[in-house]
Amino acid sequence: MSEVKEAFGVPVLTDVHEVHEVNEVAAVVDYLQIPSFLCRQTDLLMAAGHSGKGVNIKKGQFASADSMKFAVDKVRSTGNQNVMLTERGTTFGYHDLVVDFRNIPLMQQVGVPVILDATHSLQQPNTAAGVTGGLPQFIPTLCHAAVAAGVDGLFIETHPHPATALSDGANMLPLSEMEALLSRCVRIREAMG
Repeated sequence: MSEVKEAFGVPVLTDVHEVHEVNEVAAVVDYLQIPSFLCRQTDLLMAAGHSGKGVNIKKGQFASADSMKFAVDKVRSTGNQNVMLTERGTTFGYHDLVVDFRNIPLMQQVGVPVILDATHSLQQPNTAAGVTGGLPQFIPTLCHAAVAAGVDGLFIETHPHPATALSDGANMLPLSEMEALLSRCVRIREAMG
């Protein structure tokens, strides 16, 4: 991670899954990310907050927008006010996630930036093949709608050849499509004023 940060001169964000990982990871990255399935883990949220790094909390597929206030409050109780929330869909049936765009303004009411994870929101967990599938053809639709809904940022996984990606390739945007998508999103944002 430090090599990526140094080579490209960009802020780096990555997941932490357990409290014992927080200090080591925080020594390298700019933001600690709490994965969606761990968004209610008080000890992990508190440790991330105490790190002094920015904390991005992904809303669990099982969580309501309103309930994310409590996760933010836990991080803020450490004195760390650098918190973001990420919408990444809600479980709908057994193999699908759905983005409820009402969640964007609802989570913004907590007073933190809200990001849309356009790629994980299109995952299809636990398909019949036993691997996670995806619907990447809808990435532009979700991004356009989120920008129109006032989202503060977009999280988009990309790869030159998603089929050969080591993880999450089934729901990635091909890198060759990224610039055009972002250009359209900028135009939508500008049209929104």
